[in-house]
Amino acid sequence: MSRLRQFAAERASASRWSIAALVLAALAGMPLAAISWAALSGAGGGEALGDLARTVLPTYIANTALLMLLAGGLAAVTGTGCAWLVAACRFPGRRVLGWALVLPLALPAYIAAYVYADMLGYAGPVQSALREATGWGAGAYWFPDIRSLPGGALVLASVLYPYVYLLARTAFATQSARQFRAARSLGAKPARAFWQVVLPAARPAIAGGLALVLMEVLADFGVAEYFAIPTFSTGIFRSWLAMGDKEAALKLAAVMLVFVIVLVTIEAATRRGRSDSRDGLSQQRADAEPLVALSPTGQALAFLACLVPVLIGFILPAGYLASMAMTDTAQAATGDLATYARSSLWLGLAAAGLCLACALLLAFARARSQSRITASAIRLATLGYALPGALLAVGLLAPLGAFDQSLTRFARDSLGWSGGLLLTGTSAILVYALSVRFLTVAYNSVSGGLARIPPGLDAAARSLGAAPSRVLARIYAPLLSPSLAGAAALVFIDTVRELPATLILRPFNLETLATRTYRLAGDERLIEASIPALILLAAGLLPVLVLNRLGKR
Repeated sequence: MSRLRQFAAERASASRWSIAALVLAALAGMPLAAISWAALSGAGGGEALGDLARTVLPTYIANTALLMLLAGGLAAVTGTGCAWLVAACRFPGRRVLGWALVLPLALPAYIAAYVYADMLGYAGPVQSALREATGWGAGAYWFPDIRSLPGGALVLASVLYPYVYLLARTAFATQSARQFRAARSLGAKPARAFWQVVLPAARPAIAGGLALVLMEVLADFGVAEYFAIPTFSTGIFRSWLAMGDKEAALKLAAVMLVFVIVLVTIEAATRRGRSDSRDGLSQQRADAEPLVALSPTGQALAFLACLVPVLIGFILPAGYLASMAMTDTAQAATGDLATYARSSLWLGLAAAGLCLACALLLAFARARSQSRITASAIRLATLGYALPGALLAVGLLAPLGAFDQSLTRFARDSLGWSGGLLLTGTSAILVYALSVRFLTVAYNSVSGGLARIPPGLDAAARSLGAAPSRVLARIYAPLLSPSLAGAAALVFIDTVRELPATLILRPFNLETLATRTYRLAGDERLIEASIPALILLAAGLLPVLVLNRLGKR
């Protein structure tokens, strides 16, 4: 009888965890439901979508697709090439460049856009030096315009290629080296062995990294807006805030959601296709026996090939910002910096705390319940990281705005409330949106830590009569503390750097480091924006170091 009671208690506990996971999935899936509903109904319905198709939609689709194609292609070539050189060759500086190639991820793409637009503009140092050296005047020479779609693709690729590099480097370092050496022993040259043996084996990992790059390009707002490239993100932002056309914004978000679904499907397929084989090349063996022996000239070229992405993606922008930050103008603009830093601090802490609580709930639900419904709910709840910030913001504002109006009407009629809307335009909505966006980051870290805790510890403590709260405090809390700390840090940093969702959802009296940098750069006051931009860059170094460590593993 006691076993039956224990079994019934376990089933009841699993059901409670599943219900909690379903509730979180419903809250996280609200933007998707709102956007899907708007695609099929709403004022104007198909007529609104038809109007968009006759006006701006083709431009948005073409520019977004072309930007993804160019940036993704550049990132794939750069990341894959550098990963192969680091994993298979030996050349001076390889160890340093091996981790330095990840540094561009620390630089937000919109900050890189501000820097290069200033550096390469007509009044910037590059063209000024060119005119001084040649004596040319205005109109006497041609210089590529960085504020263009190809320029935006170059900027995005320069800071996003590490996604491909990390996964490709891991694939090259762990897949079997015997096949490569077998191909070489049969007379194949290194280039042919690479194309026909190594690259096909690493293709799933490279495709996975490319899918992440394309998600980031699709979600980008800062680069496209600053370079005046009409994309889905800028179109949603302009329709919702500038033109006040909520229906158009929701319709655009619905079309954008199709892109997201395709990319998520591709990324999931590549994860299923990756190999975890460990019988191949280790990093130590690569140091002792390189797969490809390079001549002195080849070593110099390999060094330059790996150095250039680091220069373009990190060293030059960081150095340029640092030089501007030391000027009197930049120092004089730091008077309100503490206010923006405090806003970013509490916003990041609030989102990190909420994400940790939800991640713990989802991780325990996954461990306690093996049902497919629970697994599907967790998958839906952790889909937010694939959603662009602009799409997430309008997807939340539509249903919450309607609910807020009904709630405010009820409070006014029943309680005499006359203070305006209760939810819309508050920090609570912004924290909610950011938590949905970055819950995936916290969940992955917490679930990974929970998987390393032997289930027998929980069972032994419960068999000795320990209450669930005591088991959580005495067993899980100490063992999960590193994972919790890492998850909180990553969510905090992602929240501080987030731009489009913060711009759309923030209260009027809230200014963060990211929005302050955006506004100053938009007013062509990059010198005044240099110090907050450097703070954002420095904050991004932590997740980069974590990714690099995981990539080596």
